Amino acid sequence: MLTELTIRDFAIIDELTLSLSPGFTVLTGETGAGKSIILDAVMLLLGGRADTTMVRAGADAAYVEGLFELPAHLQEHVHRLLAEEEIEIDDPTTLHLAREVRLSGRNICRVNGRAVTLNFLREVAEDLVDIHGQGEHLSLLRPRAHLPLLDAYGGLAAERRELGGEVTALRRLQNELAALRRDARELAKRQDMLEFQIGEIDAANLQPGEEDDLRAERARLSNVEQLMEVTSEALVLLLGVDDDEAPAAADLLSNAERALSQLARLDPTKETWLEKLQGLISEFADLSAELRDYQDELEFNPGRLNFIEERLELIGRLKRKYGDDIEAVLAWRDEAAAELHSITHSEERAEELEGLIEQGLRKVGAMAQALSQRRQEAAQRLAAAVERELADLRMEGARFAVDFSHTPDENGAYVGDERLAFDASGIDQVEFLISTNPGEPLKPMARVASGGETARLMLALKTALAQVDATPTLIFDEIDQGIGGRVGGVVGRKLWGLAAHGNHQVVVVTHLPQLAGYGDAHYHVSKVASDGRTITAVTRLDGGTRVMELAAMLGTQDDTARSGAESILEQAEAAKQH
Repeated sequence: MLTELTIRDFAIIDELTLSLSPGFTVLTGETGAGKSIILDAVMLLLGGRADTTMVRAGADAAYVEGLFELPAHLQEHVHRLLAEEEIEIDDPTTLHLAREVRLSGRNICRVNGRAVTLNFLREVAEDLVDIHGQGEHLSLLRPRAHLPLLDAYGGLAAERRELGGEVTALRRLQNELAALRRDARELAKRQDMLEFQIGEIDAANLQPGEEDDLRAERARLSNVEQLMEVTSEALVLLLGVDDDEAPAAADLLSNAERALSQLARLDPTKETWLEKLQGLISEFADLSAELRDYQDELEFNPGRLNFIEERLELIGRLKRKYGDDIEAVLAWRDEAAAELHSITHSEERAEELEGLIEQGLRKVGAMAQALSQRRQEAAQRLAAAVERELADLRMEGARFAVDFSHTPDENGAYVGDERLAFDASGIDQVEFLISTNPGEPLKPMARVASGGETARLMLALKTALAQVDATPTLIFDEIDQGIGGRVGGVVGRKLWGLAAHGNHQVVVVTHLPQLAGYGDAHYHVSKVASDGRTITAVTRLDGGTRVMELAAMLGTQDDTARSGAESILEQAEAAKQH
């Protein structure tokens, strides 16, 4: 829900911070005081159209910021969107949105303090708030939103998910068959190329890790003379030679061993020193043996060196074509072999796929037909519920219906004697229809002309769908257009019910005291003069100030009006308790 709204230099608003609570909030005030300006600011925050005329005279930019508390059912979706843009999440339960419109025309959008595109701001915000009555952010006017709402109302989510899984599996088979049916000439070319490439790799007889071993051996053969020289020098220093009078390391170690042996006999506590030296002599002998073996292996072999150079060049060529290393080249070879097998056995696989697809089309058709029947039953219940709500709202002659349509498709799912187009949601295209006056034909909701009728229709639908609609915050403007005080009380009770029983935060701009009396929180919007400028101010009303505002809305401030205002509040409270 929207917990805090900050507006600066927007139209006639200088600076305004509005803290909103859960439940039902009403905004009242004289026409032109700025109530609709506040809603315009909210629409701007949600990604609505920006205009430099929104910037307050004398200011450089208009700024709107909103703090939202995310309900549990939206957190995963919003967090996924933020993660895709690498936007930090300080508190998983809150979301900051901000929008700045500058006189230069520059438009800056921010999510959690990070600059984002306008489209991304809209994507994040679209499920947070519905604003009804001004023709914007009306999710229920978008036909694509109707089918999910109908399924949710009918409790059909499980059937829809099951159907979606079958459709996904069927599409996978259809895509595979389409790939097999590519032009035969192209397949033949592809087969020839794959055979050549696989043969080229197989002929090389590559071994994992071979390249590193070859490079090490090349380094050894390229430096064999120097290696022989330094190896011989090391052996002379370690072991000595017969005609050399210089002491070798082996002789010195032997002398040291004899000395320590005598020391250990004289002082047995130092036997460990002798043991350590003897261990070193053993390691020395092992090292000397390894050096001799290494020296014996060293030989100048230009033929082997040429072979290694050619082998490394071959490996380099294959890497440039097929992968970054030998393992990648071999992996590419396996993938190519699998594709070649698929091509060479394409006819058999195509026949198998055709059979599987035929079965899938019949299964999807049967499941979609059953789901469509359940939807039509749910549509009748929804229509009856909405018409009852409309009657309470003084639209007794209004009719509501759900229109179902299907698209024939010669390659579609089998549904009875027909073949119909389908997707993961089934075969149905659904749209909500309304007739607001007796004798008028049903029309798509988006074509309902009257703002007041649209707002009340939204209220009726929201009430009927309250348990399945996941939009946290609902804002209604002009919902009292064309209705009187008697119906205003009914509307107020229903709006309060949306908040109290439908888990929504509801904000309403109204001129009807009977409706305003149901508010859990009541704010008065007014224009005041400050330093020769007109600005909008918002004041929370409680107790006597609220009675005075309702009395003013009734037309006077005399005792009768105040008594009527108190009566409105008492009746609203009694209705809430009931």
